[in-house]
Amino acid sequence: MDLIVRGATVYDGTGAPGIIADVGIKGGVIAAVGTITETGVEEIDAEGHIITPGFVDIHTHYDGQAIWDDTLAPSSLLGVTTVVMGNCGVGFAPCRESDREALIGLMEGVEDIPGAVMAEGLTWEWESFEEYLDALEARRWDVDVCALLPHAPLRVFVMGQRALDLEPATADDIGKMRALVARAVSAGAFGVSTSRTTAHRAVNGDYMPTLRARQSEVTGLLRGMDDAGRGFLEVVSEMRDPSVLPEYRMIADALAETGQRAVFTLSQPDTSVELWRELLDFADQTIADGVSMRPVIAPRPIGMLLGLESNQNPFSGTRTYRSIAHLPLAERVAAMRKADVRAAMLADDPTEFSTFSLLDRTSRSNMFRLGNPPVYAPNPDDSLAAIAQREGRTPAEVAYDVLLEDDGMGFIMIPLLNYFDDEPQRLGVCEELLNDRNTIVGLGDGGAHVGFILDAGFQTFLLSYWVKQRGRFPLAEAVRRITSDTADAAGLADRGRIQVGLKADLNIIDFDNIGYSPVSVVRDLPLGGKRLMQHATGFRATIVSGQVTYRDGQATAAKPGRLVRSGNTDPGTPGQASSAGG
Repeated sequence: MDLIVRGATVYDGTGAPGIIADVGIKGGVIAAVGTITETGVEEIDAEGHIITPGFVDIHTHYDGQAIWDDTLAPSSLLGVTTVVMGNCGVGFAPCRESDREALIGLMEGVEDIPGAVMAEGLTWEWESFEEYLDALEARRWDVDVCALLPHAPLRVFVMGQRALDLEPATADDIGKMRALVARAVSAGAFGVSTSRTTAHRAVNGDYMPTLRARQSEVTGLLRGMDDAGRGFLEVVSEMRDPSVLPEYRMIADALAETGQRAVFTLSQPDTSVELWRELLDFADQTIADGVSMRPVIAPRPIGMLLGLESNQNPFSGTRTYRSIAHLPLAERVAAMRKADVRAAMLADDPTEFSTFSLLDRTSRSNMFRLGNPPVYAPNPDDSLAAIAQREGRTPAEVAYDVLLEDDGMGFIMIPLLNYFDDEPQRLGVCEELLNDRNTIVGLGDGGAHVGFILDAGFQTFLLSYWVKQRGRFPLAEAVRRITSDTADAAGLADRGRIQVGLKADLNIIDFDNIGYSPVSVVRDLPLGGKRLMQHATGFRATIVSGQVTYRDGQATAAKPGRLVRSGNTDPGTPGQASSAGG
């Protein structure tokens, strides 16, 4: 054996109860589970810990980062061993040279990745999606990478300016898109992603080219997958008005017509707090009728982080803060601790120079100290407004002091989605979504929103909060939800379970100490761009294809991650994917 993990409680990803066993690995695959008498080249004593399959995240945006970086953090720091990128209809292939700027603008606007970073980091040695996959195949990472074909660049590639002008596709356009989908999926794409929400806009404010695609066009995309014999459709649509229900019915009709399957984003916005129930019921009924259209959900509120080192803070738009915003963090903190600066900033109009559109629409009752360790399920009594009332201060004074905590690394969390019900800790929506048999845990958006959202650790939250802290779900079932269930949803039959012959992607976890590190800021993007970062605590080791990539949160030199191409390959072949479930 190349590696033997001894004495852990094995949660195999199927939902079966844990058993104490050894796990042996050889040639990148699991070779034995049970009592292993032979000696391994390397051995890890995991007595008292649990071992799970590596986490599979089907909603990420590493399309650019996978080109310029071999570390797909933060996901890889949080127990994820396989990512599916290309979601929400945005990406960088297919792409003609003349359209590169437009695609960067779409990604910057939709996923908040700085355009200058992408312009510097993307190497563009491709035009077709197949060439993009080839470019990925030449690279190595600390996780495996799967790619969806994004609808927006596909539409622009076929229709040019007409796509950006939201014109309907002609029959000829649809035929060309169908053929390109078939080619991309045959070459290894896992399917197609599309966006039908007005919340997604390019950096210049323009709507997504895919917003008004008609059923005939969606059907053409699905028929392209059918031509290739596999794949799934990923959909983001409106969630803020019941009038969007026909949109979902249209998608379901296209799926029924073609026999294909889809997943769609489902969360609870503040503007329509009950629509999620209708959409969940719709999905359950659609699936009962034989059409696979599963919701992808988050296990906690999706939130924005405000801080002195993130993209925004409550005082970014004040005249006083603007005068010191250029200073290094330590100097800004020193200035803000001066009484005269504090008084001036608190007296300033926070909207005068603000570029933060949500600032004047966000109640201080919906702002919370993130804290150390981070608290992602805050009690309403701990809001900035509630603290201010108890302490006889203004909410602005409380916010000011929170930002200065930890030498200026204090963060304020604003729950944007899934935090608008009457359950005491306001996570009732998340719990109901998790209890539905058809939902998929996802939406972590790893690689995107790098300056103000950091949700890539949803899997760790499911285990640490819902299992360990609240006791609402059995550990075995929670592990299944983030391993075999997500692997099956993507069409990955070679991973997600601890079984002989499957890929040796594993996490060894000290479950008593599972949690999160504080949020930090790193400047490791091209051009020195900054992003929020976090790792999980309690993870003894993360293993990809039999190689240890992280020990106690520290990276090793191993980069066993590869491009995974969809296709009819043997599940026992490391780094490949099966079309099972696809």
